[in-house]
Amino acid sequence: MRQNKAAVRRTLQSYGTVLALLAIVLAFSAIRPGSFCTLTNFINITRQISLLVVISLGATVVMSVGEFDLSVGEMASLGGVMAAQMAVAGAPLALCFTVPILASAAVGLINGFVVARFQALSFITTLGMSTVLSGVVYRLSGGATVFENIPDGFSALGTAKLGRVPLLSILMAAFVLLFWFLMRHTPAGRKFYAIGGGEEAARIAGIRVKKYKILTFVLCAVMACVTGMLIASRVGSANTTAGDGYFLKSYAAVFIGCTASRRGVPNVLGTLLGAAILGILANGLTMLQMPTYMQDIITGAIIVLSVVAQRLGREEGQ
Repeated sequence: MRQNKAAVRRTLQSYGTVLALLAIVLAFSAIRPGSFCTLTNFINITRQISLLVVISLGATVVMSVGEFDLSVGEMASLGGVMAAQMAVAGAPLALCFTVPILASAAVGLINGFVVARFQALSFITTLGMSTVLSGVVYRLSGGATVFENIPDGFSALGTAKLGRVPLLSILMAAFVLLFWFLMRHTPAGRKFYAIGGGEEAARIAGIRVKKYKILTFVLCAVMACVTGMLIASRVGSANTTAGDGYFLKSYAAVFIGCTASRRGVPNVLGTLLGAAILGILANGLTMLQMPTYMQDIITGAIIVLSVVAQRLGREEGQ
């Protein structure tokens, strides 16, 4: 009996997230077979979750070293506003997307430096930076949405398709492959996990903890900025609060993804699964005409369960 329980527990730890995803898909397919279980809808879901996946990849990296960045939502808003305003001003499109990325890298550098150099709590540091960025966004936009005279070229990145597949879905896949390779097959990725497993042990092993912590915050800020620019490109406008809705969901995706690892650690493929679960739930519940507040309740409950499952996974792996 104990062996059977242990086998079930190992199976759930290894495949529980995938099984949950399949169960959700099967449930909605049975309830709405004509509208949910179609190729068109599945392609639409990949587009819907693409932006969430992009911002969640940055959160995955910073969480791999045991830290958090609470400024990702405001960073996304700032990236979208900066890019859109530059596009309206007639700047070359390459510059519109490059300057915000450089600015976000500088913000991530500051976050990482304060956390790594002064051993400050990342919660407090990035919460303060979030407030700063909120003020900067308001100063740049005056609190108004940027939507007039946005060139078609700026909107093309977020709306273009290759055949039936949205370009956003392709970009999502490219970023997933890039970060999967970074975290699994590069010295930097291994050092991230080593730091997350124990800073002192990583330091004794010769890892430059401060350097790699700072790098994770830079990557997180850049991915949040990229997400904000893609949001602005997709909707053809930049709102001062466009990134707010992605903050909680990005970390929800990472926490759900942690349950896909026996050790309960952040991982890229798990984050993709987590984002897919959230996206499919939102898609299916919308088809069922579920009120928004119920979607929020369900999403919040999933986050809590994911945190518990992650903790259990860590304890079992020790």
